[in-house]
Amino acid sequence: MTVQISIVRIDGYGPWTLTRGSDREHKLQILQARLYSDVQRLFAQKNALVFFNRFDEMFAVTNGVTLGEHVEILKELLKSHNLDISISIGSGKTPYEAHLDAYRARNQKVQRNKLKVYGDTKDGDYVQIMHVDVDGSTSTVSKDLTPYEISSLIANLHAKLLQKFMEKGALTFFLGGDNFMVVANGIGSAETVELLDEVTNGMKIRLKCGIGKAATARKAAEMATKALDTIRDLRKTGKIERIFEQSCL
Repeated sequence: MTVQISIVRIDGYGPWTLTRGSDREHKLQILQARLYSDVQRLFAQKNALVFFNRFDEMFAVTNGVTLGEHVEILKELLKSHNLDISISIGSGKTPYEAHLDAYRARNQKVQRNKLKVYGDTKDGDYVQIMHVDVDGSTSTVSKDLTPYEISSLIANLHAKLLQKFMEKGALTFFLGGDNFMVVANGIGSAETVELLDEVTNGMKIRLKCGIGKAATARKAAEMATKALDTIRDLRKTGKIERIFEQSCL
């Protein structure tokens, strides 16, 4: 039971930014946005899915993407971006273990090609992704809080989700708005409810969660979003569900 994580990173980014002059911040933001767009597009074509970690580093969930395909993606990125970019590949029973494997491959320079693609690919069993959002945020939270107060609430929520799920070997990413995705192989529905309750304890909000399982990350995310949409549809009929799961395995 394995999941594959690939870390796309701009190497030497900090020192490089210092060579861009003082009036650089807008240029850096544009560069980061363009790079993310290209990374997401190229991996999505392989049925993978990319999440921001930090703006100079992105995590891709890459079950089914071969080593050769990683090399081709890096070649495409280097054609468009005059940057020192590396991709590190890892796998593990949990997403956290997979990211550690990728981290070690980069640090140990485990390289099987001429480009900076570190590590190797393995056949993954499945990907489990959760799509989490704040219950009723449009009608309740937005009425009670200012836009910046909402940002503070969401940042606090993100930190709590990240910590709680990381303790279980899962990786949490903010999507924007009040939406998060958690790469969460091995965490069942009952445990998910417990974790979400622990996260929101004292926060005066509730969370709902769609869980998706599939052979690839892109399909798992689709299943998770369909599950979340199902929760919304069920509520129109008077049935309240906080967790719903869909799988195409």
